Amino acid sequence: MAKLEFEQLLDAGCHFGHLKRKWNPKMAPYIFKEHNGIHVIDLQKTIVKADEAANALKQIAKSGKKILFVATKKQAKEVVAEAVKSVDMPFVTERWPGGMLTNFATIRKAVKKMNALDRLMNDKEFASISKRERLQIQRERAKLDKNLGSIADLNRLPSALFIVDINKEHIAVAEAHRLNIPTFAIVDTNCNPDLVDYPIPANDDASKSISVILKSMVDAIQEGINERKLDKESQEDERDMAEDVMADVDENGENIDAPRARRPRKMSEGEGEERPRRPRKSAVKKEVK
Repeated sequence: MAKLEFEQLLDAGCHFGHLKRKWNPKMAPYIFKEHNGIHVIDLQKTIVKADEAANALKQIAKSGKKILFVATKKQAKEVVAEAVKSVDMPFVTERWPGGMLTNFATIRKAVKKMNALDRLMNDKEFASISKRERLQIQRERAKLDKNLGSIADLNRLPSALFIVDINKEHIAVAEAHRLNIPTFAIVDTNCNPDLVDYPIPANDDASKSISVILKSMVDAIQEGINERKLDKESQEDERDMAEDVMADVDENGENIDAPRARRPRKMSEGEGEERPRRPRKSAVKKEVK
């Protein structure tokens, strides 16, 4: 897992915070200094927090669970969509549908409706419907795809949320807290880091800054997915070996191919006991005389 470098963060502008008058006092531990009325973020602490978040995300991905990425601000939309698709994780880059987590059953119904419209549009009878009805169905399908297309494969609640700008996505943060879902986020100097479980202090307004940190998180997730695949393959190999061994063993638990030891003959009752000797004929004749 590639660790973030100081120069890399500096070049991306991750150290630029907000104006002093817009700061949140709870971000004080992560602020290096003030320069020309703007707070400068301590990038050494950014590296430490990013490593903690990356390790946690890696373990979640290794367990086969889903991580939902949330970024609806203009600077982060395309960056998040491109980066997250490579690891096949769900994401929300348009509008956060209220109750998406707390009312997840209703969201799943909307996704099922979208799938039903897909089947209808692929049906041969769809061409026989009037043009007006076809347009209405296509518009409804496009609207659902825009808001829910990226979470169509999310069959259950995500195991974690990664958020860009928790002030803008405060509804998502609140829903995650209510359901005790771990939260990861890029927090700027105008945010409250106590609202998330794994805050990463950095500039959340610049596309370059978001891209650098997001790439590090995605790489950690990919590493977790790869380790999960390797573990599965090793388990399958062990299972195959065990099956091969069991196939070579008979019902008594003995190896079929191994040379069998000669078993001792079972003795009958009384066998092995010392028997009295029969007298010789010459001795019997002497006694008779």
